[in-house]
Amino acid sequence: MAKEKLMVTPPPHLRSGETIASSMRDVVVALIPAVIAALVVFKVNALFNIALCVATAVAAEWLTRKALKRDNTIGDWSAVLTGLLVALVMPATAPWLHYVIAVVVAIVVIKELVGGLGLNIFNPALFGLAFVLICSGFLAPWTSKLGTFPGLFDGATGGTPLTFIKHGMEGSSAAPSLLALLFGNRTGGALVEVGAFWVLLGGAYLLYKGIIRWVIPISIIATVLILTYILGGDGVYAILAGGVMLGSFFMATDWVSSPMTPYGQAAFGILIGVLITLIRLYGAPSGAVAYSILIGNAFVPLLDRLFKPERFGAVAAA
Repeated sequence: MAKEKLMVTPPPHLRSGETIASSMRDVVVALIPAVIAALVVFKVNALFNIALCVATAVAAEWLTRKALKRDNTIGDWSAVLTGLLVALVMPATAPWLHYVIAVVVAIVVIKELVGGLGLNIFNPALFGLAFVLICSGFLAPWTSKLGTFPGLFDGATGGTPLTFIKHGMEGSSAAPSLLALLFGNRTGGALVEVGAFWVLLGGAYLLYKGIIRWVIPISIIATVLILTYILGGDGVYAILAGGVMLGSFFMATDWVSSPMTPYGQAAFGILIGVLITLIRLYGAPSGAVAYSILIGNAFVPLLDRLFKPERFGAVAAA
């Protein structure tokens, strides 16, 4: 008689056709507009970097789980999604080995070595990016010799939008316009920074499908908008520039590394929004969204404890 696997879960027991694989595919689909925009601007560089990251992520997960004698989980699409996100948050002209290192750290260290999908404390893709940013000085002497993929793209040299925010120059003639930030920024930065509108399209799709809730994205965006204005900056420019939109809709809303309750999610979003604004204005603007969300991830257990929902049917002790 074949052994049956029994799954023990707390009630209520709800049936749904949604699976991890289908949800992950929905997130990948939601990123398609941003990917197409990146391909239009960065052309073969974006194609090479995205293909490299996705292939590295799938290979790293398969090899790690094989070494640890665990079941193969490539079919759940989580590795594909992590590789795609790493590619989108990295600069198009970064040395190609930086992409590989970021993906390996994300998949092997942050995801698989802690037990696999669902057990990671931090967002894997952002941790991989943060690792490369922090270690870039150490990595540069030997990774820079390898260079980047030798593809050409039409772009402009100069400061990125985050540089203009840092120096309070959002309204200068040299800074990209709000329209450019929405639809076609060509001044460098990460692949996803070519247009906030394309990320918003994907975010709207995730909300429509019920993959994410609105609380975290709105909390982050509203906090950055209002606090930037309070501190004398251009709030609209701040939410359109950099990775605020991608971080709000695709990173901070990660089911595993975000709070469970709406009040906890609101506090989580406000914390991230405050950190993004302060790091951008008073620290190093590069990686501000990544650092802020990772710090927020560290506070999730505390937020879940502070905003614990009432237990159904519980009564106060006599």
